[in-house]
Amino acid sequence: MTDSKKRCAWADSAPDFPHYHDHEWGFPVADDQRLFEKLCLETFQSGLSWRTILAKRENFRLAFHQFDINKVAQFDEHDIEELLNNAGIIRNIRKIYAVINNAKRAQEMIAKEGSLAAFLWRYEPDENTLPPPETQTTCKESVQLSKDLKKLGWSFVGPTTLYAFMQSMGLINDHAEHCFMREEIDKARKAFERP
Repeated sequence: MTDSKKRCAWADSAPDFPHYHDHEWGFPVADDQRLFEKLCLETFQSGLSWRTILAKRENFRLAFHQFDINKVAQFDEHDIEELLNNAGIIRNIRKIYAVINNAKRAQEMIAKEGSLAAFLWRYEPDENTLPPPETQTTCKESVQLSKDLKKLGWSFVGPTTLYAFMQSMGLINDHAEHCFMREEIDKARKAFERP
């Protein structure tokens, strides 16, 4: 990176990371489609690097109709076959089935709770109970959210996957203490209207 801004260490490890770090990662999100997209992308990331997923994100968006929950929930064997032949995405059949399953579970959750956001934001950790940034990969809330989603039939929603989801969707501010974005995210979280 050519500027002199101090970022989280991971943000300078790949050419496309600084923009993602500065403009997306950690800003609070209440939009169901964006939350669902992130849950899906975290599913595909399981066992892989985020760089791989970020590089293919636009391909994923095209293949999964911009992660429209209702459209993905209707995917059938023909759609699955197309996805398995799509070299632009991660062609893992278990993960593809998980995303389709989770779209159906998301529909159920929206019908019951009013929105995905309303359910997911209940698991926002108390900032005063969290250890310093960049020191953990799970928290008690991500563990509980994982258990609760699994009980509701969701798949590929382990505590580490959900902690990464919480970090990126602004449920916690895990920017490093020295990172110039930490204060920006604090402001955004204070101004954010919880669903």
